[in-house]
Amino acid sequence: MKASIRAILLIALVLASPLAHAQSHSDARESHSDARALLASQRYDDVREGVHTLAASGNPNAAALLTALRDGRLFFASDKALYIRGQDGRLTTESGHPAPDIAASALHPVRVNNAVRRAADAALGALNLFAPSATDRETAAAAVFQTRDPALLPALDRALAQEKDPSVHRAMEQAWAAVLLSSGSGSAAERLAAVAALRARGDLESRAILASLSGQPPELVEASGQAVRAIDRDLQLWNLAQNVFYGISLGSVLLLAASGLAITFGVMGVINMAHGEMVMLGAYTTFVVQQAMQAYSPGLLNLSLPASVPLAFLIAGGAGVLIERGLIRFLYGRPLETLLATFGLSLILQQAVRILFGPTNRQVAAPPWMSGATRLGGLTLTWNRLWIIAFAALVFAGLMALLRYSSLGLRMRAVTQNRTMAAAMGIRTPWIDALTFGLGSGVAGMAGVALSQIDNVSPNLGQAYIVDSFMVVVFGGAGNLWGTAVGALTLGVVNKFLEPVAGAVLGKILVLIALILFIQRKPRGLFPLRGRAAEA
Repeated sequence: MKASIRAILLIALVLASPLAHAQSHSDARESHSDARALLASQRYDDVREGVHTLAASGNPNAAALLTALRDGRLFFASDKALYIRGQDGRLTTESGHPAPDIAASALHPVRVNNAVRRAADAALGALNLFAPSATDRETAAAAVFQTRDPALLPALDRALAQEKDPSVHRAMEQAWAAVLLSSGSGSAAERLAAVAALRARGDLESRAILASLSGQPPELVEASGQAVRAIDRDLQLWNLAQNVFYGISLGSVLLLAASGLAITFGVMGVINMAHGEMVMLGAYTTFVVQQAMQAYSPGLLNLSLPASVPLAFLIAGGAGVLIERGLIRFLYGRPLETLLATFGLSLILQQAVRILFGPTNRQVAAPPWMSGATRLGGLTLTWNRLWIIAFAALVFAGLMALLRYSSLGLRMRAVTQNRTMAAAMGIRTPWIDALTFGLGSGVAGMAGVALSQIDNVSPNLGQAYIVDSFMVVVFGGAGNLWGTAVGALTLGVVNKFLEPVAGAVLGKILVLIALILFIQRKPRGLFPLRGRAAEA
């Protein structure tokens, strides 16, 4: 206990007082010698005390020593000298110089447990609170918030007094509040200010600290209770926003998977059960492109996804044209036979992929620019989902422009509204059918590129989305891209709100029942096609 008080006083003296740098060299050497002796102890409490003493010693290499201790790479010899084992296995002295030849049996690892690691993290945080970089200072404040070591209060007080960056100052203030309330120190006014600081932070960790303040003075208990209730309200709103974001991201995936199906079904009236396998072909194209770049052009590996998009469109689109010319065109007017034929084709394609790539899942690595997440208040936005949302919007806009402004789109719309009249006007409807089927399949291939970033690439990848894709098309209106977009986003958001309440399976069943009831009232969907053929 006396040693602990002595260590806390040392940290307070070194970090809180402007006169700390005026300590004599003899005092620093004595403090460092004490730290060596404590770190060489077999008792964890002594080692933890040595961490505090080392942080307060003024040793310029304290950060390197503490990092090595936390990682289990700090050793001591019989004379209590400290040695660091580097990542390459080489030993250096505590000053960073190469270590002399020393037998491995003469070195002993500094004992480390979770308490020692937490003390090392806290000490490193205290040292970095005064780093030149604002990012390093903010990271240090976050580390102090997590450890909540009472010995760091003097360092935080000093850091807060001199911090000019608003973001870093706010992080330090929150860390100070967490330490103050967790340690039970401070005046009544300071503790009320700490409650207000944690209320402003408003996350689950702050709520846990505030909820633990039982047995305190009545005014503090009342203030913390009000803060907990306010945080709960905020968290519910942020959770609602998080579900909306997840729903939009799921809706974007469904939009990518269903857009091609909407075009095919709307123009040709073909129930294509092999549409999911076009998605699968796009995903495997992404895998092959990434493996090829990794083997032959590692420098361009981060561009494998953009390179896969046009290639997946061409491969899946070409497969779609072959399917229409070789199979579908012989079955027009026989929807049941078309369904059975395309279902059998889907099984053939799945087995072919198993033979070529094996039955196991394939992993497509995410490039650095699609990794990680960003915070918007209490909302966590992952970069891969943000990119998929943007990609889905871009594909949707491209399809709309193609259908509205291109010659192919004009002919497709003519065939959709009245096939007989379009043929009478000289439009070659069989080739329009083939190109339409190829376009829908190509869009499905691009969907596979996106899905490779949020799902494992496997022969069954497309089967997970084919039923949902048909639901989106039926709900929005066959052949109407705006209806497909609205249907995909609606079903995506509804699914994400139902899953926490009813579970994934039951939630999907409820959505399907609601969709069946909906099409009883509006059999053509939200946005039905118009025209003589559509209204017939």
